[in-house]
Amino acid sequence: MSSLSERLSRGAASPTQVDHARRLVADWQLLADLAFADLTLWVPLPTGAWWCVAQVRPLTAPTSRPEDLVGSEVDGVVAGPFVVAQREGRPVTEGEPDWSGAAPRRREVIPVRHDGVVVAVLAKETNLAVTRSPSTLELTYLDIAADLCLMVSAGTFPPQKLQDAEMSPRVGDGLARLDGRGRVTYASPNALSAYRRIGVAGDLVGADLADLTRGASAERVAGEAAAAGIAAALAGRFPDPMDVEGVSATMFVRALPLQAPGGEAGALVLVRDVTDVRRRDRALLTKDATIREIHHRVKNNLQTVAALLRLQARRMTEPAARAALEESVRRVASIAVVHETLAGSREDVVAVDDVLDQVLPMLGDLTSIGPAARTRRTGSFGELPAAAATPLVLAVTELLHNAAEHAFPDGEPGSIELVVERDGDDLVVRVRDNGRGLPEGFDPATSEGLGLQIVRTLVTSELGGSLDMGPGPDRCGTEVVLTIPEAGRPRR
Repeated sequence: MSSLSERLSRGAASPTQVDHARRLVADWQLLADLAFADLTLWVPLPTGAWWCVAQVRPLTAPTSRPEDLVGSEVDGVVAGPFVVAQREGRPVTEGEPDWSGAAPRRREVIPVRHDGVVVAVLAKETNLAVTRSPSTLELTYLDIAADLCLMVSAGTFPPQKLQDAEMSPRVGDGLARLDGRGRVTYASPNALSAYRRIGVAGDLVGADLADLTRGASAERVAGEAAAAGIAAALAGRFPDPMDVEGVSATMFVRALPLQAPGGEAGALVLVRDVTDVRRRDRALLTKDATIREIHHRVKNNLQTVAALLRLQARRMTEPAARAALEESVRRVASIAVVHETLAGSREDVVAVDDVLDQVLPMLGDLTSIGPAARTRRTGSFGELPAAAATPLVLAVTELLHNAAEHAFPDGEPGSIELVVERDGDDLVVRVRDNGRGLPEGFDPATSEGLGLQIVRTLVTSELGGSLDMGPGPDRCGTEVVLTIPEAGRPRR
């Protein structure tokens, strides 16, 4: 199934019209819950038919459309109300119920207007199988839904900014309707409970909700911001949702204007008790800060170890011992760079390309081995989990160091290439050089070289991958190939 934007574009809609329809779909669960109805969005096609591009079912009532309508087309008599709503720019209510489904339903078609143009129609279908006297809450819901439908028809709903559907309060979380003066005309039981938890003792009906919210906030600035948001909604604007933190609870508040053409102006305020959610958020932030501080301290300790090893290497008179210590300095420094990257990141991922850019100059002037030797990187590692990035960086630096040290004896000119490729979910890393090649009879599986043993251990044990060595392209030089399975999958 194509994306919503692609489906909307099939109806020859402009980018701004597509964005308007996307915002409506992002926020229309609110409308479906208030109307106790299924909603479907239809766009006209050049053929004259109408195409369903999105569908939502209510959380507050039984669905009248259990089947999936997205992707279906209608025309002729069935699409007649769509054509009328588009041509006349007004809602169209069908008189007789539709008895063709499992339950009788009544449909109302609402034009979706943007910049004075009807870009789509919204079909609101209500399940008529449930017949009983509606409560005050249900009547308030339906009244608000009618106002929002008229605002959709007039082009004043949805808001210009996409809402976070996951965090936005739902109708059932708590709802209050305000008149044009900001007084509460109705508050649902859940809204009253939410205000009770932040310290409001009296009833909400008849109270000035902006003043009540300001007084209940434990933080003056947050209280002023919440009151200003409610006032903005009464003035016809769509303020950003905000937290109101009381003494023992936190409430998330979203205010929307209700300014239907010809109707009474007012506002809708949705509230949600997010005390536990915010407590978890604070715990995660504390944990994240602690982890980053640990990475920072580990980096400092590793840099201290590297400095001590470097001092010890300078005191060595035995060339082999000095070389061994210098290699240890390089390896420790590579790990320190990974931890430095993690200390500055808010996620447990590493930008491997950035780390290698810092590590390469540590390889004994690797970028200039001999008078003409150069290194070049092709492709990108992207971001990898820290558990995979650390051994991968160490393995790559070992291979680059080995190529620089053994491929070009006596300062011969040459080049080293680091190639990064994707093979499905696998990460393939190639280190190529145009040097003297592998010695006669060389077997990487039995080689006793420390660097190669380190690479083999890291790749097979830590990354679950494989290591292959052989002649390079055109039988020139050497090519080492690391294949890392799904553990090396980049983070998007």
